[in-house]
Amino acid sequence: MGKREMPAKEHRTQRRPQDSRKSQDNRRPRDSRRMQDSRKPQGNRRPEKSRRELEEVYYNPAKSMAGDRRGSGTNKKSSGNRKETARKGKKKDVLGLILAGLQGLVSVVFMVMLFILDMLPIEYLGIIAVILLLLFGITLATQLRKKGRHIGGKIFSFFIMILLLFATYYIGKANGALGKISGGSYKVDNMVVVVLADDGAEKIEDAASYTFGVQYAMSGDDVRSAVADINEKLGTEIQTVEYRSLSEQAQALHDGQVQAIIYNEGYTGILEEAFENYSENVKVIYQHSIKKELDNTAAQVEVKKDTFSVFISGIDESKSRSDVNIVATINPTTHQILLTTTPRDYYVEIPGISGGQKDKLTHAGIYGVDASMRTLSQLYDTEIPFYVRVNFTALIEIVDQLGGVDVESELAFTTSPDSGLVMDVAQGTNHFNGQQALAFSRERQNIEGGDNQRGKNQQAVITGLIKKMISPAMLVNANGIINSVSGNVETNMSQDQIQDLIKDQLAQGKAWNIYSVAAAGTGDEQVCFSYGGGALYVMQPDQASVDTIRSLIDRVENGETLEGSEIAQ
Repeated sequence: MGKREMPAKEHRTQRRPQDSRKSQDNRRPRDSRRMQDSRKPQGNRRPEKSRRELEEVYYNPAKSMAGDRRGSGTNKKSSGNRKETARKGKKKDVLGLILAGLQGLVSVVFMVMLFILDMLPIEYLGIIAVILLLLFGITLATQLRKKGRHIGGKIFSFFIMILLLFATYYIGKANGALGKISGGSYKVDNMVVVVLADDGAEKIEDAASYTFGVQYAMSGDDVRSAVADINEKLGTEIQTVEYRSLSEQAQALHDGQVQAIIYNEGYTGILEEAFENYSENVKVIYQHSIKKELDNTAAQVEVKKDTFSVFISGIDESKSRSDVNIVATINPTTHQILLTTTPRDYYVEIPGISGGQKDKLTHAGIYGVDASMRTLSQLYDTEIPFYVRVNFTALIEIVDQLGGVDVESELAFTTSPDSGLVMDVAQGTNHFNGQQALAFSRERQNIEGGDNQRGKNQQAVITGLIKKMISPAMLVNANGIINSVSGNVETNMSQDQIQDLIKDQLAQGKAWNIYSVAAAGTGDEQVCFSYGGGALYVMQPDQASVDTIRSLIDRVENGETLEGSEIAQ
């Protein structure tokens, strides 16, 4: 009996694990259903973890805890990255603010330079200041934004600063160039020693044993100064022979009576008139410059309201003889300009020089620009306080900077090679570049009227320049024009007076009336004071034309607008 009971007990023991597994099997499906339900999307909830991951978490709590720790570490790392990005953003903002500050500083410097230049009306300066302030505001706004890297604002600020720096540099350069051409208060006389072109002497030391021809009738003090300088340089006194006139002096060199002669370089033009190919037959071995102060009465002229006259002198390579003699009478109130041209060969007295004798007008330039001004003042009975001396080769650069100039020609003609360029000129309007304008101004051989017509052509070029210079082209090319004339133009007008004229024109913007007139005369041959030899070609003034010019000058000074004037605007 006992043996039979043992299997039953044994059977009961085996059934318990089976029931346990069933119990577990019954629970698992319910869990599975829950997991399936949890995977169903509910609203905007993110998708749940996979079944396998959930089971591992459910049956392995330790692994779940480790996962939580890894998630926490990831969150900390992400937070650290955000902080680092914020710190870098702050650094970039600081750089942007520094650029904005530099832009503001450069803007202030630019405005200061404009004030120093003093050529723009206060209205123009106000507009420029507002524009600069707006540009600064744009830069600052782009750098103060909370979002974005602000790279566009930094590039914008850098670009504006580069433009302002370049503009400031050129304004300073223009101001310096303006200072160079203005305020002329002295003249320079150059005394030279010349020998024949085939002479072996190349410098003054080579001529220490030569006999020098001199004359003290003209510029005697200057000749003595040159002799003293040569003696000091050589350490011995040179041997000299005195002659009564320049022509005798030059003839003595040609005949071999002396080996060298001393004279004012300005007389070269006179010698070229008397001796064929004079310049090609001699060479200069020494030069002595003498600087002399000029009487300046121009400082008292208020150019914005006083009528004034300017002597415009076109000079040749020696910078002494004047081949262009134009007086511009300007009334800034009525905006009337009278251009008066006088032939270079006009036979007139040179006050303070010729002692009542007559000479060519062009020879007055030998004794300085002040002598030419006195001569024309006496001729037309008017005061001429200002002068502008222009080396006409600078005309090429000025016209080209302006983009060419429109010139009215009274005649149709073809220029000669002596003018520097052979070209056809049409009657009426011609558009010239710099080289063409210069050739047109120089030509006198192939035109009817010769030197008289050349003077009228020069007036036409000046009229064209005035028209262009009061146009917007002047503002665009002002710096290039000022730099072009620097070294080629000189005037006794002060920098302040030039600035006042430009500022007044920009402020008013009014048109100008330009009237041109030319003195007339008849050809003749007469002895000239500056030469002292034979007769030279001159032009005897036509008194009626001189009286007409005097009347026109009076009318401009009295505030009249001359009928028939060209309009420049």
